[in-house]
Amino acid sequence: MAADEGGDDAMSDLHWMTVGAAARAIAAKELSPVDLTKALLDRIERLDPRLNAFIRIDGEAAMAAALAAETEAQSGRLRGPLHGVPVGIKDIIDVAGLPTTCHSKVLQDNMATTDAVCVEKLRGAGAIVLGKLSTHEFAIGGPSFDLPWPPARNPWNTDHHPGGSSSGSGSGVAAGLFPMALGTDTGGSVRNPASCCGIVGLKPTYGLVSRRGVFPLSFTLDHVGPMTRTVADNALMLEAIAGHDPLDPGSAASAQGHYGAALDRGIRGLRVGFVRHFHEIDTPAHPEVTAALEHVARSLQVEGAEVRTITLPSLNEFGAVNRVILQSEAWSIHGPWLSERPGDYGKLGRQRLMAGAFMSAGDYMLASRRRLQMIAEVEAAFREVDVLLCASSMDPACRIEDTAEVARTYPRQARTPFNVTGHPALAMMAGLSVGGMPVSVQFVGRYFDEATVFQVARAWERVAGTDKKHPPIV
Repeated sequence: MAADEGGDDAMSDLHWMTVGAAARAIAAKELSPVDLTKALLDRIERLDPRLNAFIRIDGEAAMAAALAAETEAQSGRLRGPLHGVPVGIKDIIDVAGLPTTCHSKVLQDNMATTDAVCVEKLRGAGAIVLGKLSTHEFAIGGPSFDLPWPPARNPWNTDHHPGGSSSGSGSGVAAGLFPMALGTDTGGSVRNPASCCGIVGLKPTYGLVSRRGVFPLSFTLDHVGPMTRTVADNALMLEAIAGHDPLDPGSAASAQGHYGAALDRGIRGLRVGFVRHFHEIDTPAHPEVTAALEHVARSLQVEGAEVRTITLPSLNEFGAVNRVILQSEAWSIHGPWLSERPGDYGKLGRQRLMAGAFMSAGDYMLASRRRLQMIAEVEAAFREVDVLLCASSMDPACRIEDTAEVARTYPRQARTPFNVTGHPALAMMAGLSVGGMPVSVQFVGRYFDEATVFQVARAWERVAGTDKKHPPIV
């Protein structure tokens, strides 16, 4: 499949407008939030039956919000930098007046009475909520066909998996159903759909974005992150949702940054650590992924960065620590329901969550101790380099109904290390496979240095033109 080339200057293609371009056009009174929202709702009506990105479309409320945003814009009253721009919300995140189902029968009638903090912040910046998006059940498991709603599909080829667990977020952003979405990431769930769908997904520094109002999976691994089609939009969205929340025990007391400040400075003189052993030794990648990663590294060198090889703990060890902590903490949440009503879970979700019943306190403590050592080892690497370059997914997205291949490829990734350590990590397109599916790259930064991660990601985006590549779905 060939990718469509598109820009955000064509007003006729409102669905491909970037967040920044749409916000600027609305502020200049050149674009109506009503027209933009209506165009996206029309596209959703046409395409979502094939994509299943949405669990619930809140079209009436979205149009009412768009009309209010238009009235405000016409009188020169802008709420913030996202004024009048639509957004999709993963359905483990509370939106007042809508159910938070977590894509599960267990919570299908769970009505949210207040917005999650991240949603509240998006609304405060002027964003318009379109509805709730598909996920893996409780943000774990995989694409399941035994849940109340079908799994989302990949717009590059609807026979393929869009990644998860923020599957509807990745699918919808890539397909032009909305220009931005919220996802969550506990073992890679923002970055996996970003990798599979060819968009930009950031797991911020642990604690940078409040998780209050987000259904938990693992208290010490959960992150909320922005998902967009461009690096600049991702930085813009992060600026809207970041900030300390004293009522979230995991929230970091850090100053909110201007994350897009260095986007177009270039990368001359930056030191990039290439973690080759992740995809060459620990989990050997598909040849097309390996070739794409080498191309990214060479391109960054041409742009003036110094690229050197860096060694971290093995993927197997990172994965083991992540699993023990995630499954132990998830069991503390789901244990009572799994004991009382196991049949209300889908098969995959039940299997993944039940593993926590067999984790001991000793297992958890050993994993937690090793976690601290791993954090120290990654921090030591950042004394030598400014940013890490590594794989995200080791394979292009497989067919969604090939359960054996989904099971084989799902753990073949290099995202969990940075849930374990809490460092900011961004996944984006590195190219297209021979079969027309995105392959990906991951950039990782120092704590609270999302700005440098964006700087390097933007340099690659500018070289590769990934922000102009869209799925051929029409």
